[in-house]
Amino acid sequence: VGLLFTCVCVSTDILLFLFLEHKVIIVGLDNAGKTTILYQFLTKEAVQTSPTIGSNVEEIAVKKTRFLVWDIGGQESLRATWNSYYCNTEIVILVVDSTDRERLTVTKKELHRMLAHEDLQDASVLVLANKQDMKNSMSAAEISQSLTLSSLNAHSWHVQACCALTGEGYVLDWMFIVCFLIQFCTKKVLYK
Repeated sequence: VGLLFTCVCVSTDILLFLFLEHKVIIVGLDNAGKTTILYQFLTKEAVQTSPTIGSNVEEIAVKKTRFLVWDIGGQESLRATWNSYYCNTEIVILVVDSTDRERLTVTKKELHRMLAHEDLQDASVLVLANKQDMKNSMSAAEISQSLTLSSLNAHSWHVQACCALTGEGYVLDWMFIVCFLIQFCTKKVLYK
């Protein structure tokens, strides 16, 4: 009886999840490819972008599940405003330029500062290691190690190598995000 009750509760949670709107923020340093990734998700093709001043917001629907996705500018002067987007965020997508070894320590500092914020205590983290098509790009494992993701005990996380221009390395269908949210936000299972 206990197992049946647990299954019914989990199934109810998943059904509730599927019919709600979920807030996602896309962050990263300037020129990491955040906006390109957002519009690759939307249009399934590369679009010409310019530096984001402030934010872009798009609603993406997969079946009955809606995601309100905020693409937040990554210039140094804008990073102090990131926290104004944190409220009700369920998932943080951190886009990393895999060729930018010099600024990876800045990315690490920003990630850990961001995840210490009270509004992101329950958020899951998806790190997209972008620009994998470039020579000398760091692997997803190298980026994971450099960002010390294994120390994120309070957050579920996943690192995915990708190329925003071609869409390679990440699933263009938002069902990937749906599965990620269901598996990690509702169960809080650590995945590497």
